Amino acid sequence: MTVMWMLQTFLKDFFRVVNGLLKTALGPPSGSTTTLSQAQDMTFRHESVKCLVSIIKSMGAWMDQQLRLGDSYLPKSSESDTTENHLTLNGEDGTVSDYELHPEVNSEFSDAATLEQRRAYKIELQKGITLFNRKPSKGVDFLISSKKIAGSPEAVASFLKNTSGLNETVIGDYLGEREEFSLKVMHAYVDSFNFKGMHFGEAIRFFLRGFRLPGEAQKIDRIMEKFAERYCKCNPSSFTSADTAYVLAYSVIMLNTDAHNNMVKDKMTKADFIRNNRGIDDGKDLPEEYLGSLYDQIVKNEIKMSDESSAPQSKQATSFNRLLGLDGILNLVTGKQTEEKALGANGLLIRHIQEQFKAKSGKSESVYHAVTDVAILRFMAEVCWGPMLAAFSVTLDQSDDRLATSQCLQGCRHAVHVTAVMGLQTQRDAFVTSMAKFTYLHCAADMKQKNVDAVKAIIAIAIEDGNYLQEAWEHILTCLSRIEHLQLLGEGAPPDASFLTASNAETEEKSPKPMGFPNLKRKGTLQNPAVVAVVRGGSYDSTTVGPNTSGLVTPEQINHFISNLNLLDQIGNFELNHVFAHSQRLNSEAIVAFVKALCKVSMSELQSPTDPRVFSLTKLVEIAHYNMNRIRLVWSRIWNVLSDFFVSVGLSENLSVAIFVMDSLRQLAMKFLEREELANYNFQNEFLRPFVIVMQKSSSTEIKELIVRCISQMVLSRVRNVKSGWKSVFMVFTAAAADERKNVVLLAFETMEKIVREYFPHITETETMTFTDCVRCLITFTNSRFNSDVSLNAIAFLRFCAVKLADGGLVCNEKSKDLSNSVVDMDASDTQSSIDKDDHASFWVPLLTGLSKLTSDPRSAIRKSSLEVLFNILKDHGHLFSRPFWTVVFDSVVCPIFTCVSDKRDMQIEDDECSPASRSPHSEGSTWDSETSVVAAQCLVDLFVSFFDVVRSHLPAVVSILTGFIRSSVQGPASTGVAALMRLASDLGSRLSQDEWRDIFLALKEAAISSVPAFMKVLRSMDKIEVPDNAQSYTDLETSSDHILTNDDLEDDNLQTAQYVVSRLKSHIAMQLLVVQVVTDLCKTHLESLSVDNIAILRDIFSFISSHAQQLNSERILQKELPIVCSILELSEPPLVHFENESLQNYLDFLKKLLADNSSLSEEMNIEAELVAVCQKILQIYLNCTGSHSAQVNSADRPMLHCIISLGSAKKEELVARTSLVLSALWALTGLERDSFRRYVSQFFPLLVDLVQSEHSSGEVQRVLSNMFQSCIGPIIME
Repeated sequence: MTVMWMLQTFLKDFFRVVNGLLKTALGPPSGSTTTLSQAQDMTFRHESVKCLVSIIKSMGAWMDQQLRLGDSYLPKSSESDTTENHLTLNGEDGTVSDYELHPEVNSEFSDAATLEQRRAYKIELQKGITLFNRKPSKGVDFLISSKKIAGSPEAVASFLKNTSGLNETVIGDYLGEREEFSLKVMHAYVDSFNFKGMHFGEAIRFFLRGFRLPGEAQKIDRIMEKFAERYCKCNPSSFTSADTAYVLAYSVIMLNTDAHNNMVKDKMTKADFIRNNRGIDDGKDLPEEYLGSLYDQIVKNEIKMSDESSAPQSKQATSFNRLLGLDGILNLVTGKQTEEKALGANGLLIRHIQEQFKAKSGKSESVYHAVTDVAILRFMAEVCWGPMLAAFSVTLDQSDDRLATSQCLQGCRHAVHVTAVMGLQTQRDAFVTSMAKFTYLHCAADMKQKNVDAVKAIIAIAIEDGNYLQEAWEHILTCLSRIEHLQLLGEGAPPDASFLTASNAETEEKSPKPMGFPNLKRKGTLQNPAVVAVVRGGSYDSTTVGPNTSGLVTPEQINHFISNLNLLDQIGNFELNHVFAHSQRLNSEAIVAFVKALCKVSMSELQSPTDPRVFSLTKLVEIAHYNMNRIRLVWSRIWNVLSDFFVSVGLSENLSVAIFVMDSLRQLAMKFLEREELANYNFQNEFLRPFVIVMQKSSSTEIKELIVRCISQMVLSRVRNVKSGWKSVFMVFTAAAADERKNVVLLAFETMEKIVREYFPHITETETMTFTDCVRCLITFTNSRFNSDVSLNAIAFLRFCAVKLADGGLVCNEKSKDLSNSVVDMDASDTQSSIDKDDHASFWVPLLTGLSKLTSDPRSAIRKSSLEVLFNILKDHGHLFSRPFWTVVFDSVVCPIFTCVSDKRDMQIEDDECSPASRSPHSEGSTWDSETSVVAAQCLVDLFVSFFDVVRSHLPAVVSILTGFIRSSVQGPASTGVAALMRLASDLGSRLSQDEWRDIFLALKEAAISSVPAFMKVLRSMDKIEVPDNAQSYTDLETSSDHILTNDDLEDDNLQTAQYVVSRLKSHIAMQLLVVQVVTDLCKTHLESLSVDNIAILRDIFSFISSHAQQLNSERILQKELPIVCSILELSEPPLVHFENESLQNYLDFLKKLLADNSSLSEEMNIEAELVAVCQKILQIYLNCTGSHSAQVNSADRPMLHCIISLGSAKKEELVARTSLVLSALWALTGLERDSFRRYVSQFFPLLVDLVQSEHSSGEVQRVLSNMFQSCIGPIIME
């Protein structure tokens, strides 16, 4: 309590002093009386201000002194430090053990003849080691020139790793150098480690045991960047990218310093460590268990970076994070902001003061106690900043005395310094804002010398205290922007808008440009809106010309404005540019704040509707160049800010501004691509992402063309440097390929073509997944509707990509590097598993599925080309696929190709179930033409036959596809299906199992049966149609031509329905006949090898189709109405008789072949009885055609009288058509064995009798009947 009371008392006294000085500085209140003269009053006021300035200045000086004392323990790298340690080698005399030398050394030793030579060699090697410990580059050069080590980076790396006596600190410094050879040595050094299977903490501990991290952040960055790449290469599934390992490595180093440094009081907890590393895995969190385990490892077991004694190490470690900037860097990674708090906790400060009082408690009260903790300044600044700000502001505003205003500006500078360093953001911003307003740059017509001095003070603050300004940068950069604007106006330079818009540019070309101040007045500038706006002035926060700026200003105002502009000559371009150039010296957090503020100022400049400006935009490009060499963590955060800015402005409605911004982005990207990116990193992709976003979202053709040109220029000129950037490149070209503007598509494909043809190896050099991006881009180009050549070329490139993938071109380089650089040789089985073909299934799938989808393209040439390329790829490289992957290929690639056929059939069935009146007979057809169907079916059969042993499980799917062709309502695809199925059976006949034959036959049976129900529904629709009879039978209609039926005899709806039914009937008959043809052909070639079950399925197919044909011929509609309809529509009649004849003929032949070739099987299946039944059916159909009826006996057992009616022309034609069938049936019966004939003769004898009595179109029937009666029936009767 005593201490708190004393502190409060001190602050109250301090506040009273400052407040008293404020009252003196402000002078007596208005209306009060004073005995002082005006001169005395001004002197008092100035002295009070001077006193306040001295107070704040002394506070700042003491603060700087204390902070410098705190930095005195920072580790320093000196020659004495590097040479003191590790000069003693193994043994007291500093010799090097033989086994520690290089293989080259050992070989040279083996050639040494004498001990003296060996001793001389060791002395020379020791000389090189000593030289290395003093000057590492010279030491390496000496050892190479004296042939103690080879000149390759790998040899030097091995020397550094395996040789004793080298100073580990010097090794770290040498590895961190950016010279080309040192960089290669560092890469070889890191690549010599094998981190496979190691936990991340153990890996970094193993890595750092041989050297000490250098003291320069840039050097550490290069080493840790390579370490992260190597760790991810050894453990590909550990993190999303090497960026994660890179950030985590920094976090681990910071944790190690924090946990094992005794000077750190507030230790980082496990929760803090987990929170600090949120979102580092490509925006996702690493598992808390993983981070917790890593935390425990580091806290329990310190990572020791050298074998140096612990005393100097702990002293150096006190400020290790501050030296490297890790504290600020990690804040950037996790997105934290600097908290507004004192440098030390209040409780610690109070305890410290209390201890001092206890130590002095026995002494006199007049003793002063010295405070060393700068945190006390925070309390002092909090109580004095308000009075000081008031005193300085009022004096600056009211006084024109140069000395007084200079004192006030100096006081403001010191106040900004103290409040900024102490983290008092509100107070800092108040002083900076006050000074920015006092510059009067927003109303230049009222400027005076003191305002110009304020501008100079603002610039000085930016240079001196830039690391602490944070959000206050926006005020300072706004002032710099306004200075540049005023200078341009004074010089008479054209506004930036004239360079952004074509119309303004043309105007400028026609009129002379005003130059200098005299021109500003003479050339009619009184009407210039920009000048008028500046002369009239505005508020400090105004960024655009307000609505009240119309009207002219007086010449006097212009003259006064010009004279004020002359004052600004005191501030040259050097001072302005120095602020931006100095950004290189800002710390990690400060540079990010600087860029954020500059983006805000630039946005306000560019968004001006009347006078857009590009000053801050050009400065953004400049400072990006200045700071591009910062470590990756910092540069990533800078680019996050810049990226959002470029995207926002790139999508601006002001096209000229957007174009300028995209070109600025191109300049930055070109510069950035000069830097080499290691494998597994993603920063190039992030850097180019603004191009992708703007390309995808912009609606401007000009912007899209510009982006395509920019990307093309960057890639083609820096192709060897592009690594992760390929992903963004292909995303840009993919967006261009899908664009609706022809120029954009063709421009992008031109570059894409060059990349694939000439630079394909670079695409997958470090990241194989970019192959998939390339494929997706090409697939998008194949869908381009502007130019078929583009699509065809893209398809050809896809085949090229498949060849590269099959040849292993995606991973060979990476694997060879891994294997050659590994310290531990990989086991042979590991090598084999690493190149397993199925590992690349993810690369094959998008390529194959893309081509698969392309087969449904409406353009015939594209369909055919994609089909051929797809199946050629599968046929050429299918041997690389495993059985599981073939399943994927059939399910997602092959089968979807033919869905158009099945979808069309399903659609047809659905339509059949609805009213057919809504269907046109010409609406049938597939997405494919006949040529495409033929190509597809042939390719499918070729592929299946080629890889039958691997893909035979997919036979049902293939057969289903081919029968789908057969069921098509279009003749072309149906014939294609028949040919393909026959070829499949022909090529695989002997290799097919009985179960596989069963699958084929069941598919054919399903094809024949499934279409019948829907078709019969279509046929029933004819019942609703009233066909004109005209009191004539169909027979009469045949013989009479007096009445000709026309379309007028049927209503339109009925006409359409009838037309559709006729069309469907013809296609249905054709499909059924194709099934019969396929089954018949298969029987001819493979019947002997088929099982009983499969033969039974074939018999069912013949039986069903023949029965269905007979059913159709017995339909009343088809017998009576349909011929009339066909006559009205002038259509040929459906071949019903041919259908019935063919189905029965093939059925009969099938049974005859079975009976003749396999008697035992025929007996088992009762084929003879079925044959007789079919023959009876044929004879009965023939007799029905002749008009005869089988002999019947009446109740009185007297034969009935038959009357034979003369046949019409149509019936005679039908009789002729059926003659061959009835002859086949008679011969089949005649061919029965005698016992069989005797057994069945009673069943068909009445039919034979009727045949004898019937009229025939050919005498052949009578001759066959005569032969049957003589040779078969006669002997039976005679018995």
